[in-house]
Amino acid sequence: MLTLSGRVIRKSEVASDTKEPGLYSLSTNATLPSPLRDMKAFLARDSSTAPSGFKRYFALPGASLEGIPPEKITRLGPEFDYFGDGDVVSLSPDGRIRSIFRANSSHNSILLTEQCNHYCLMCSQPPKRVDDSWLLNEAFEAIKMIPRETAEIGFTGGEPTIYGGGFIKLLQHIKNWLPKTSVHVLSNGRAFADEKYAKAYAQVEHPDLMIGIPIYSADASLHDYVVQSKGAFDETVRGVINLKRYKQRVEIRVVIHKQTCDGLPELASFIARNLLFVDQVALMGLENIGFARANIDTLWVDPVEYKDQLSEAVQILTSYGIRAAVYNHPLCLVNADVFPVYVKSISDWKNEFAKECEPCRRKSECGGFFSSGIRNGYSQSLTPFL
Repeated sequence: MLTLSGRVIRKSEVASDTKEPGLYSLSTNATLPSPLRDMKAFLARDSSTAPSGFKRYFALPGASLEGIPPEKITRLGPEFDYFGDGDVVSLSPDGRIRSIFRANSSHNSILLTEQCNHYCLMCSQPPKRVDDSWLLNEAFEAIKMIPRETAEIGFTGGEPTIYGGGFIKLLQHIKNWLPKTSVHVLSNGRAFADEKYAKAYAQVEHPDLMIGIPIYSADASLHDYVVQSKGAFDETVRGVINLKRYKQRVEIRVVIHKQTCDGLPELASFIARNLLFVDQVALMGLENIGFARANIDTLWVDPVEYKDQLSEAVQILTSYGIRAAVYNHPLCLVNADVFPVYVKSISDWKNEFAKECEPCRRKSECGGFFSSGIRNGYSQSLTPFL
């Protein structure tokens, strides 16, 4: 598991001329033309002669930066050895460094806020009642630094639509700066129950944009219980309908746990009857982190116990021509009829395998586990393919 945020070696080794986090696009190119250097931070890995003129310098263990003013140098621990050319990082005055974008990864999501109008039982990013609008401002700046050839990127929260028009402006911004980059947004969808907001979203006319919206049950009261917000189901469904009215791409996301697994076939039937026009339905395993850990007795169920309901849900969806995808499950814990829609989906920075998986001949095809699942307990029904 990669360390995406942490502390630099010494607090004094940060940019002290601002109270706000500073964003830096990293370069390992010592021959970068001089006019471009003051827009970049140099990432030093060894004792080679350091080039002058960069905005800042980040030094990994063993790197020497002779001749560079100490106040421009930040020394990093070995946990950040994965930093590379084209990455974007944030350095705060309190000495915290965060990875915002990794150029060599296809699993990049930018956190826009920790605020949310849901309080989901299994939320992996528990909401906070704080003004963190600086994250939105940071996203605007980060997008300018991301390489133009980037294939895809995600926006997540919290709930990104709490910014109202600010979120719409961000989508327009990324369309302008990264017109060839595929964008995926995670949202509870309720803001789009307002048709004017759905229309504003559509008017961005992004060429490759999809929004992932959760619906956890065909039973409105159960969905509302899972998200801990009365009336959420009705607003979410109306939001999906409004988005599709304006021909926007929508993915329905279903996190499977003890409260939702038995109702998977009924939910699939509900979607087939009422939301046949959605672009994809993702059936997702539980990430054992955040609120899920606190509510584990309410949520945990061994995936082997619902594999038949999962198969039935997939069969219903595909028989109606709806694209289905199964995420976040070990391959050996789903039935073979699910293999055609199985996706190796867990982000690389938090993906691990259990010791039981070592002899498996299909490990390269398998999504494995969330790192949190390895630490906090996982299915004892693993059956490696030998």
